[in-house]
Amino acid sequence: MSSLPQASNRDLRDEIRDYWSDRAATFDDSPGHRITDGAERAAWEALFRRHLGPGEGRALLDLASGTGEISRLCQGLGFSVTGLDWSEPMLARARVKLPGVSFLQADAERTMLPAASMDVIVTRHLVWTLVDPPAAFAEWRRVLKPGGQLLLVDGDFVTPGWITRLVRRLRPETSLTPDRRRHADILSRVYFSQGARADHIARLLADAGFRDIRIDTRLGAIHRAQAASFGLKRSLLRRTEHRYAICARAPLTD
Repeated sequence: MSSLPQASNRDLRDEIRDYWSDRAATFDDSPGHRITDGAERAAWEALFRRHLGPGEGRALLDLASGTGEISRLCQGLGFSVTGLDWSEPMLARARVKLPGVSFLQADAERTMLPAASMDVIVTRHLVWTLVDPPAAFAEWRRVLKPGGQLLLVDGDFVTPGWITRLVRRLRPETSLTPDRRRHADILSRVYFSQGARADHIARLLADAGFRDIRIDTRLGAIHRAQAASFGLKRSLLRRTEHRYAICARAPLTD
């Protein structure tokens, strides 16, 4: 008797959650993930103040909060922070780091939070992983109060800059590590598999009803502050990538 293949309820979102769960133990060890004290923290604070203004106790949702680095930054800026992440191992580390912050386990595309419950939503390096950005942006608009603010920081991690193209030509990669193969497989199947460009995201945000959408590529202070951790080669590669912040507002009325 031949056996039928077993059906699986796992989908791409589960694979993304498991990938980051497996990286949780060493996540803060990677340059660009942990925000170091001093110049880097000051540069991130300046970016967030530029777009969000003073915290003043406003309710802020940190989507895909990971180990809590952006949550810690926003708490220091005076926001009342809630972190949300799909990975329990990431959340476990965030709760140790920030015992006074509420961290919830949920999918950033399906938060299950009450409507109009947040003044501000922030994300860092989440949008490029989204399976369904139009649905996610509609969900974020639902969760924001009328006139609430959205700030996302992201980049096109697919399209190589000119320095990357030159390095690959001079020293082509012959093989990928298992972790990088896993990352590449996931990246090939997400919505932004061809690269998360700022203008594309801005159009999707407008389609979801967001207003006052602005693209900010002035991230040089952050990149300069990270240079010591990255080293010269990686720092130069990062500066040629398409990285940006996008801020927007939920409409005052539907």
